[in-house]
Amino acid sequence: MKTHYLIAVVLFFFSYTISAQSSRQKISFNDGWKFSLGDASSYEKDFRNGTEYFNYLTKANSIHNEGPYSQKFSDSLWQDVKMPHDWVTQLPFDKNASHSHGYRAIGYKYPQNSVGWYRKTFKIGKEDEGKNISLEFDGIFRNATLWVNGFYMGTEPSGYASQVYDITDYINYGGDNLVTVRADASLEEGWFYEGAGIYRNVSICKSEKLHVAPYGTFIYSELKDNYTNATLFIETEIKNSDIKGKKGYIYNIIRDMDGKEIARTNSSAPTDILAKEIIKIKQQCSITKPKLWSCENPYLYSVETVVMDGDKVADSYITTTGIREARFDKEKGFLLNGKQVKLKGVNMHQDHAGVGAAIPDALQAYRIERLKSFGCNAYRASHNPMTPALLDICDKKGILVIDENRLMGVNDEHLRLLERLVKRDRNHPSVILWSNGNEEWGLENNIQGIRVAASMREYTHRLDPTRLTTVANAGGNQMIQSLDVVGYNYIAQNDVEGLHKKNPEWIACGTEETTGSGTRGVYFDNIDKGHMKSLNMQEHSKTINVIERGWKFYDERPWLAGLFYWTGFDYRGEPNPLKYPAVGSEFGILDYCGFEKDEAYYLKSWWTNEPVLHIFPHWNLEGHEGEEVEICI
Repeated sequence: MKTHYLIAVVLFFFSYTISAQSSRQKISFNDGWKFSLGDASSYEKDFRNGTEYFNYLTKANSIHNEGPYSQKFSDSLWQDVKMPHDWVTQLPFDKNASHSHGYRAIGYKYPQNSVGWYRKTFKIGKEDEGKNISLEFDGIFRNATLWVNGFYMGTEPSGYASQVYDITDYINYGGDNLVTVRADASLEEGWFYEGAGIYRNVSICKSEKLHVAPYGTFIYSELKDNYTNATLFIETEIKNSDIKGKKGYIYNIIRDMDGKEIARTNSSAPTDILAKEIIKIKQQCSITKPKLWSCENPYLYSVETVVMDGDKVADSYITTTGIREARFDKEKGFLLNGKQVKLKGVNMHQDHAGVGAAIPDALQAYRIERLKSFGCNAYRASHNPMTPALLDICDKKGILVIDENRLMGVNDEHLRLLERLVKRDRNHPSVILWSNGNEEWGLENNIQGIRVAASMREYTHRLDPTRLTTVANAGGNQMIQSLDVVGYNYIAQNDVEGLHKKNPEWIACGTEETTGSGTRGVYFDNIDKGHMKSLNMQEHSKTINVIERGWKFYDERPWLAGLFYWTGFDYRGEPNPLKYPAVGSEFGILDYCGFEKDEAYYLKSWWTNEPVLHIFPHWNLEGHEGEEVEICI
């Protein structure tokens, strides 16, 4: 194994604060938006989007602009909304709509429902003139186009990529400003419910011209002397967004959870930074007797990166870090700080009852607590980059994460999205493994798949040499090889034991395994109502309890890192094996709202040290009076 795989990683989530010495601010931009549906069938019907004589693609902020990006456009009849927002939750169901997206009337068949427009008027004071102003969107589904004060900022096709726009030069300082976003969800990006709109948090960021670049810090460590000493490595990208050069230098202060300074780096040498240039500065320091981040004790340190412009503090960038060693081994599976830890994980989509994909941060925290209640210690983001707020929560709660890329590929379009994912998330202590893809049938079991996976693996290592990569395989004799960690989706589809005997050097993990769950509290199928009894209650359950089969298989083999059940919560879309009027998957261990199914108690008995007694089903099932009922314990 390459040496860089054994380096322990110190990671952080981006958490900007206002420093006493710095003018940096990160302010929520979630409130005060206006929303209206557009129309994907016609540019003219879509508020005449781009149909002007000189449109926004032809001239910068043409006087002929008339669409919602124009400040003279009236949105008085539009709906008041706040972010996060998912407009699909308000759309009707239609049996002819997409099965995988839960039969909501959205997509190319429904152009009148598939485009959403957002507008927000905001002020930037005169006192901010001379600063750097940017807008950050954690996620917009999908094909998002953005304007500020009528100026076209750009388009992001992906619904899962975080987006940062430098709007400094377009601002009307001391007056009103307008940001406009158009999202087009006509095409699906996944095969599950994805919602539509600005479904994640939005922020406006203010800093000096000389500042830490977006996602510009990479912090990791090397643990020594039986984990009693750590060397902290800090790589920082400094950006000069001014039109003139500057001379800058940086230093870093490390503090414990009580705010006490425990270490700091030396100041870097003063460096000439050209106009519009980004430079990278590498520093390091030592920490004696570090408190290690773990599932049981997710201890977090803070690092303040101070950027100096001459003798003046230009930027103070506060981050939160956790020191730990995460390692995968061909014989011992997964080790955290040298101790073997079995991954007791679940797969999850970003979707919850009532709010769809627009999950508020507090509800994200609730979902993690519900997963922890039955002993879950790991989370796989299937099948796209997670919202940053959720990663922050996993850092604080001690949840181990497989962070997943949306689509495999090695052209510029794919690699820029992979780079954005890794640079954004590589500092979270919770992230232990990068997944570069999931069930790419066109790449499995062929030479193209081996080439693409190898290229993505090495590209990921260049961005983050401290973690391994995986791809989740559907099955086959060859699968996608050239992986650091082999991901198996279902032992029923993969000869995991046989492949291990042929390839004992492979490191392996169960990226998906079935729960066998059905509708909560339902013990008899009622297809017309979309009710499905658990596979674990089928006739074969006396010999094959599928949730138990999966857990025992991975638990009894120390060389397997663990497994991730499909899924933690029920979710909209993919109501397999049912069809309309069923509109959601029922394979969750918990239902849509987070209430336990019978399978949750089975896992709780294995995954926690708590005493568990759960008896089901009840013996007075309505409509089945007088029948014999098998009682399970």
